[in-house]
Amino acid sequence: MRRGSRRLQPLWLAILLPGLWLWTGASQALEPPRPFIAIIIDDLGNQLGPDRRTLALPGPVTVAILPHTPFARRLAEEADHVGKEVMLHLPMQATHPFPLGPGAITVDMEREALRETFLAALASVPHVRGVNNHMGSLLTRHIGYMDWFMAELATQNGLYFVDSRTTALSVAQRVALHHGLPATRRDVFLDTLPDNEEFVEAQMDQLISLAQRRGHALAIGHPYGATLDVLERRLATLHEAGIELVPVSEYLTRKEAIPLWQASLSPSPTAARSSKPSP
Repeated sequence: MRRGSRRLQPLWLAILLPGLWLWTGASQALEPPRPFIAIIIDDLGNQLGPDRRTLALPGPVTVAILPHTPFARRLAEEADHVGKEVMLHLPMQATHPFPLGPGAITVDMEREALRETFLAALASVPHVRGVNNHMGSLLTRHIGYMDWFMAELATQNGLYFVDSRTTALSVAQRVALHHGLPATRRDVFLDTLPDNEEFVEAQMDQLISLAQRRGHALAIGHPYGATLDVLERRLATLHEAGIELVPVSEYLTRKEAIPLWQASLSPSPTAARSSKPSP
């Protein structure tokens, strides 16, 4: 009996262990992934003090720098040095005649002028990993100009695009995807009421809630005092809510890996929450 027992034990283990491994692997696969967010701070390049305060925010906040601004190159170099991902915050024509600043692309441009303007803007900000639109409530709804722009962006090795979504009529993300670009859109604006700390807190709550429900969410803010005050407090506590902050490039990679069935079950923000007054 003893000899038989010794012979049977390896047999039972050979039968049971693979099943145990499969069960363990399946249970791990069924664990929901940790929700993740990306936060972009726009409009850097004109004010060295608030912009450097933005670079000092905890965690991998992504910074979007306006082209041809006085501190654009210096801030991009400093951002890269401290491990912050850099974007080009490209001005695009709005429905209202707001000043766009240098480097803007507009609906009166021929394709070659659009291309040259974009390339000059890109050259003015080193270490760029992607592009998002500054203003753009007119240009981003124009499929022809978006097609021209995304075709040019696609020639720049590996750059991504984030639609700031300054209008619900924007076609920018759809056209970017058509050109094979990694692309997404903004879910939450943190500070459509500038320097209103209570509002920024509520928007941060909305961002976290959306990420917890859907698995991911992306916010855009600006280097306003109230925004930076809130972020300095809240970013250090994200882990307590089970949320991970990632750069936009990583956000896009992870978002792409989410199963289609999971994405289809995710709730979408309402139209009111996904747009802001058009600039």
